[in-house]
Amino acid sequence: MNKPYVFITRKLPDEAIKPLTTLAEVKMWPYEDVPVTREVLLSEAKKADALFTMLSDRIDREVMEAGESLKVIANLAVGFDNIDVSFATERGIAICNTPDVLTDTTADLTFALLLATARRVVEAAEFVKAGEWKSWSPFLLAGHDVHHKTIGIVGMGKIGQAVAKRATGFEMNILYHNRSRNEEAERKLGATYCTFAELLEKSDFVVCLTPLTNETRWLFNREAFQMMKRSAIFINAARGAVVDEEALYDALINGEIAGAGLDVFEKEPIDRNHPLLALNNVVALPHIGSASVETRVKMMELCCRNIVAVLKGEAPETLVNQQWLEKTRRVL
Repeated sequence: MNKPYVFITRKLPDEAIKPLTTLAEVKMWPYEDVPVTREVLLSEAKKADALFTMLSDRIDREVMEAGESLKVIANLAVGFDNIDVSFATERGIAICNTPDVLTDTTADLTFALLLATARRVVEAAEFVKAGEWKSWSPFLLAGHDVHHKTIGIVGMGKIGQAVAKRATGFEMNILYHNRSRNEEAERKLGATYCTFAELLEKSDFVVCLTPLTNETRWLFNREAFQMMKRSAIFINAARGAVVDEEALYDALINGEIAGAGLDVFEKEPIDRNHPLLALNNVVALPHIGSASVETRVKMMELCCRNIVAVLKGEAPETLVNQQWLEKTRRVL
C-alpha cells in the first residue's frame, strides 16, 4: 500500500517534521527564506494528500482543484486568510491552524513593539550607532510614558487578553472593542468594553489584534486615524490589510497621531522604498509576532499532529472549518 504524500512549502527542521515521515512520504520546498513558486505549488498539490503551508502561500480554488487527493491543509499560523476555507469545505478538505501555542509569544512581541515605539528605542539605537550622540540633553529622543496610560485593544481574543495582562503590569487603563463583549477579560483584567469610536478617541495606545475579514479590511482608515489623539501611538500586530497604509502615512506626517509600530503590512515583504519606512516615528518589523524558536517549533509540531490525525481518519486538534466533520460524514 502506497504511503500518503505530504508537501511542505518551506524547508523546516527534520526533527520538527519527524512524526510525518513515519506515516507518509514527505517532500519539502528546499529553501527556508524563499517562498515556493506557484508552479511548484500547483504541481505538488496534484500529488498531495496533505499540504503543510505558510501564511504567505495563497491556497485558493486553483490549488485545491489541482489537488484531487487533498484531505488536509495545515497552515503554520493562527490566521488563515490566505486559504479559501469555504471552497475547501466544499471539497471535503480539512483546514487546520496553530492557535493557542503562539499566544504569549505574540503578546510579548506586541508589547515590545509598543514599548519600542513609545520610547523611540530603535531610533535611539541607530542614533548611537551613527555616531550622532554628542551630549546628554533634557529632551534628547524623549518619547512617551507607557505606565498609567490608556491602552485600547481592538480584538480581545486570546492574544488581546494576553496583551491586556501585560498592560496591567504597567498599571494601564484597558479599553477594548470586539465583535462581542468578553466578560472574562472584564472580570480578570479590569478591561472596559467600548465602541470602536470611543476607543479611538480615548486611547493613548491603539493596538490592533483583530483578524482580517471583509468587515475589518481597512478598518483603520483616514477617518479612524483622525479620531485618535494627536499624541496616540498605533500598533498593528494583526494583518496588514486591516490598515489603509496611505491614510496611516498621511496621519503620521500631518501629526494626527504620534507614531506607529507595525509588524505586518498589506504587501509582504514591504518594499524598502515604501513611504512608511522613511519615517522616524515608525518602527517596522518583518512579521515576527510568533517568532521565537520555542514557539515556531511548537507550531510545526501541531501542524504535523493535525496532518497525521486526518490521514489516519481522526479529528485534528485545531480544525478551522468545523463543517468538514459533517461534510465528510466521518465517525470520529
